This record gives sequence, C-alpha cells and structure tokens, in this order.
Amino acid sequence: MRRGDLEWGTIAKLVRSAAQRYGEREAVVDGRTRVSYAQLGERVERAAAACIASGTRKGDRVAIWAPNTLDWIVAALGAVSAGGVLVPLNTRFKGTEAAYVLRRSRARLLFVTGTFLGTSYVASLRRADVELPDLEQVVVLADTAPEDYRTWKDFLAGGDDVPAAQVRERADTVTPSDPSDIVYTSGTTGRPKGAVITHAQTLRCYDLWSELAGLREGDRYLIVNPFFHTFGYKAGIIACLTRGATMVPQPVFNVDTVLANIAAERISVLPGPPTLHQSLLDHPARHRHDLSALRLVVTGAAVVPLRLVERLRSELRIATVLTAYGLSEASGIVTMCRRGDDFGVVAATSGRALPGSEVRVLAAPGEPGEILVRGHNVMRGYFEDPEGTAAAITPDGWLRTGDIGVLDGAGNLRITDRIKDMFIVGGFNAYPAEIEQLLGLHPDIADIAVIGIPDPRLGEVCKAYAVRRPGSTLTSDDLIAWSRREMANYKVPRQVEFVTELPRNASGKVLKTELRSRGA
Repeated sequence: MRRGDLEWGTIAKLVRSAAQRYGEREAVVDGRTRVSYAQLGERVERAAAACIASGTRKGDRVAIWAPNTLDWIVAALGAVSAGGVLVPLNTRFKGTEAAYVLRRSRARLLFVTGTFLGTSYVASLRRADVELPDLEQVVVLADTAPEDYRTWKDFLAGGDDVPAAQVRERADTVTPSDPSDIVYTSGTTGRPKGAVITHAQTLRCYDLWSELAGLREGDRYLIVNPFFHTFGYKAGIIACLTRGATMVPQPVFNVDTVLANIAAERISVLPGPPTLHQSLLDHPARHRHDLSALRLVVTGAAVVPLRLVERLRSELRIATVLTAYGLSEASGIVTMCRRGDDFGVVAATSGRALPGSEVRVLAAPGEPGEILVRGHNVMRGYFEDPEGTAAAITPDGWLRTGDIGVLDGAGNLRITDRIKDMFIVGGFNAYPAEIEQLLGLHPDIADIAVIGIPDPRLGEVCKAYAVRRPGSTLTSDDLIAWSRREMANYKVPRQVEFVTELPRNASGKVLKTELRSRGA
C-alpha cells in the first residue's frame, strides 16, 4: 500500500490532512483572493455542509460546469466531501451537450458559472430542449441567479446550521472504494461516456504522479489545464493537495496572461499541452518577463517535438521536462517519463508504465499495435453502461485504449495514433501522429495536423493543415517537396492548407473530426 492509500483514503480526508499539515501556507491564488490551506479546508467543509443541507446524499452525482476558479475548487471538493460523485462538464459544451451529460449521469445538483467568455451558461442550459427529471437544484457561482436557481452565497448560507461533526461524520462514511468522480470522455469520436473512478484510484495515481514529477511543498503551480479534465483537476488540484503546492488557476489560456502570472506569482510548475509551451517560447515579449522560477514542465501528446524539449531546457533553463500519456478510462495516467531521462526519450516517447500497472501493445516487438493497460488506474467501468464497459475492458482486466503505439526495449511507449485516425494509402497504414512528428521537424512549421482524404487511385492520401512560424513564407509546394525528401512517399501530404491555428477542444486535442469535415 502506498502513502496515499494508508494516510488519506478519500479526498475528504486528503483535504482535511492538507489543512492540518500545511496550515498557513498559501493554497490558492485567484486574482486578488489568497487562501491558505487552513482557510481552504474551512471553505470546503462549509460547502460540504451546504451540500448536506441541500439534500445531497452519498453517491448522488453532482455536476460542475465552470472555468478554473477558487469557487470551482471549493464547490467540487465540498460536494465530494459530502459523499457526492463529481461530474465535471466541459466548458466548451453548448447547452444541449451539457444537458446530455446531466441527463446521462442523472445529476441531482449542478454548480454553474454565470457569464463566461460572453456566454450565459444558464441561458444556454435553459435553451437546451432536453428534459432533466433528476436535476433538483442549480447553483450559480455568481452574485445573481434566476428565481428558480440559487446563488453561491445563498447556497453556502443554507449549510450554516449543519454542525461540523455532521459534516465530518458524512465524510467518514465514504470509503476508498467508493466512486469519487465520473469523467465523461471528450466526445470527439461519438457520444461521451462516463468513466467511473474511485477515491483510492485518484489518490494513488496522483500521489504517484506527484512523486514521478517531483512536485514538492512550496511549489507554485499555474493550472491552465481545465479543471473539467483530469489533467487540470487531478494532476492539478489533487496533486497540489498531496504536496502542499500553491494553486494558481487560470480560467482561459492566454499566453500574455500566462507570462504575467509566471512572473508575478513566481510560478515553478507549468504542465500543459505542447502548444502552450510552444506559444510561450515563441512569444515576442517573452524576454520582458522573469520566468526564472520555472523548474518543472509536464506535457503530453502524440507529437512532442524534440526541439520543444531542447528549447524548454536551454532557453528557459527548466530543470525537469517530462512527457506522459493517459486517458479518462485509466484515471488520466498510463505512462510517464522519469526525471533523468534523456532528451530523446522525453520527446519521442510518453515514458514507462505507472508503477503498479502494466502496458502492452497488440503487435510484434517494435511494431505498432493497440495499447492495452491493466492495473489500479483502470476505471471501474462506464457509468450505467455494461455493454460499453464489456467492450472496453477484457475479462482479464485489460483496458482497450483505442490508441496505437510502439513499445521499445526499455518499456517506453511511443504513441502513433488513434485507431480510427489511421488511414490506408495504397495498402500502407499511415499513422497521422508519425507524419505530424516528421512534418513538425520543418523549421517553418509551428503546428501541424494531418488527416486522410479520399483519392481515386490510392484510396486515401494525406492532407496537412499547417501553422507557419511568424515571418515564414513557406508554400505548399515547398513543404511537399521537403516531405518527399524526408519521409516515405505514402506519408507525403498531397495537399497542404495553411491555417492561423488548429481547432482544438478545451483539453488541447486537435479536433480531427472538424478537419475531416473541411477536407471532405
């Protein structure tokens, strides 16, 4: 048993332990609001009391649809401390998409932001033509709310008569094997499905993540990754609670704000997708900001350019740059590089299996095949979906990830693609991530994505969507000619379309479905 399993057991106990252990150390910085760990513990207990007063029972699903803020942290941890099962909603969702997850999860309570990025989430939800018979209460994380909803302040006041002992008693009824959250898949390949993860899984995985990354007490962690995603909630909030790091949530990715926050708050930890770090390095005003406190970057994607890793270490002098791979169905973490791994391993692979878990590839050694994972990180199943669960998890416990990869002799995993993203060019299997890795080596390419498009002779061929570096005059013919020199002919793009940016969801994944609709 690891420390997390023995000492905390549940997220509520982790919050309680962090409040006692780290006391007056700064826990959260949200704009002008600064909250210590002791104060965070008090706020979470008050939110838990309000959940109990509102009728939340152990096992009830509690949804939250809001950007990264202190209120998100308090509401979510309060709901889980009251025995609720957290259902984070993607902030990019429209009302109908959010309503689908609310209905599918049978959520009884919803915390929702007011207006965010010019959109009223409340109005969006009201416009959705979806009945929500299980949703009993909606709490708006703002000072005003429609008549049939409640404000955050009013909701919290409702729990003032719930004794602290009752809150503690409720929290103590939750066991490590109880579900802590249901993370709905991004839905880029179909209807979202809810992966059920337990308290013990969450704590064990992110105690390990923190250990492998080298997160430590006193670190200051800029959390740009959205809280609705495991990378933001668990590798962010939960990881910080385990180590006593300071959370600095940023609601929207904006490189100018990132630079300002790093300098003003002496940020030392900055996980995020490669595009975040690339935009940081390429920003023309980067040198005006003091980024010297940065010491740890964790990133992950099918393609992490070697040049990006080298630049982070050489230009920003970041001591630790690690890559990792995960998916919601495996608690968000499957493999991770280790501190001390060389540039090539960090850039070309996603590291080795999480301790206590296994990874295999359904192919001959060194060949690409579907990635399977088994161990403590694998979900309990999809929520109320036995057929989907049976299709995803084999009888002997292997999770079929739907991703394609290659294992090297040391057990490092290289992701080559999603099974459905692969296309066949004249009988050859073409893996977009591999082609993107190669195209990303061109000095004038800032970002790249490829898809397969129909071809009368070869069946399918490669089309590239490329973002040029500032000042570049690279043409389609230039890139195609370069590609013919650098890769096998079947991988070479037959078409190149230059774009100002690639479409991505809030988790940083390129929306290949959108690119396919353009290329059709």
